[in-house]
Amino acid sequence: MKIRSEAAGAATAAFPAAAGGVASASDGHTRRSIVELLLEGPTTAGEIGERLGISAAGVRRHLDALVEAGDAESNAAAAWQHHGRGRPARRYRLTAAGRGKLDHAYDDLAVAAMRQLREVGGDDAIRTFARRRIDTILSGVDPSGGEVNTDVTAAADRVAAALTVAGYATTTTRVTGPIDGVQICQHHCPVSHVAEEFPELCEAEREAFADLLGTHVQRLATIVNGDCACTTHVPLVPEPARRTARAESPPMAIEKQGAST
Repeated sequence: MKIRSEAAGAATAAFPAAAGGVASASDGHTRRSIVELLLEGPTTAGEIGERLGISAAGVRRHLDALVEAGDAESNAAAAWQHHGRGRPARRYRLTAAGRGKLDHAYDDLAVAAMRQLREVGGDDAIRTFARRRIDTILSGVDPSGGEVNTDVTAAADRVAAALTVAGYATTTTRVTGPIDGVQICQHHCPVSHVAEEFPELCEAEREAFADLLGTHVQRLATIVNGDCACTTHVPLVPEPARRTARAESPPMAIEKQGAST
């Protein structure tokens, strides 16, 4: 997943290379690359090594340093995430402290400006600002027609791509269960500290997603509430319902045509 250059620059400042020669500079570059991959969500040392072209042992050395500094944490993989024989690989992710090092330097200024905006224009002004902000981020996203699941899924992918460009390190995952759907996971939020005081930013995102995807969506988790990602569930129409709709569509069209003649 591509992370915008601002996120890479933030990683450079937040996780600098150790002082020293060429080897230290190389280590610093590798560590920043690892941090950018951790922004995309929990992953293993092996998966990081494959993407960066280095050994899992080399990756673990950097991961151990991040864990020791409190910037990352590891957990045993769930049973469904384990493939093959042997002990399940541990999955690593950034902690709140690690993500905090990547947050925008102007958070305090943004909060002060929004407080002033609320004082002058009230809650409506905050909501209007929040919606215009996310609409600008998603302005190039073609909306879903909402007729078939493939269209909704493709639109969710387009939303995720636009959010990633804006620094949200976003992925999509197809899920099954009581309510089949697609989950949009924002693994980083550059305005999380501002959203702690102004939840209108989060609500405006949810509303914009719903409008673009043409369906009701539900927030399952948010970074503001201490979760590792902001997760939004986009329900999909069950396959039997789609088959029924397609089966009924021709007769309905014929009936309408007959009624008009």
